[in-house]
Amino acid sequence: MSTDEREDTTIYKVVMNHEEQYSIWPADRENALVWTDAGKSGTKQECLDYIKEVWTDMRPLSLRKKMAAS
Repeated sequence: MSTDEREDTTIYKVVMNHEEQYSIWPADRENALVWTDAGKSGTKQECLDYIKEVWTDMRPLSLRKKMAAS
């Protein structure tokens, strides 16, 4: 059985960086530098669905601020 055929049973967490960009990370691992917990964990699909729901503006925070100031 290939890796692609096995069900992914990993529990993930949604993480966010200082630019309010989202990603997922295995819940049992320490976050990478600059990434903090966004308060959601679950299956990979649950986490991706959450990100799709909350990350409605893909622009980095610094760009959003710069554009708002113009």
